[in-house]
Amino acid sequence: MGTLFTLIYLALVVLVIAGGWKMFVKAGKPGWAFLVPIYNVMIMLEIAGKPSWWIALILFVPIANLICLIIMYMAIAEQFGQSAGFGVGMALLGFIFIPILGFGSAQYQGAAAPAPAPAPPAQ
Repeated sequence: MGTLFTLIYLALVVLVIAGGWKMFVKAGKPGWAFLVPIYNVMIMLEIAGKPSWWIALILFVPIANLICLIIMYMAIAEQFGQSAGFGVGMALLGFIFIPILGFGSAQYQGAAAPAPAPAPPAQ
């Protein structure tokens, strides 16, 4: 029974890695970046269009990190034309939703550009 569990676990790991790799490639990022701890979160923040300083919250602030990760996954899902609920699924059941996003037909639509600063009043 232990061998069967190990094989199923390894198959899921390979599936998630391949799905995440394809998700990164769809977003125009290097697929190998999905394999690098911490750097992969920085790339996911870029894909989500979130500020890079969120990495500090995700790494060092308990509770806030969970909230930031859920928001980040929701934003990633929206960048691929999926619902916010799909993003919550990515956060809670990543081994299912990340391969769906990577291997599915969803296309990256790009992170929304920040709003330009208002022009100063004419004098």
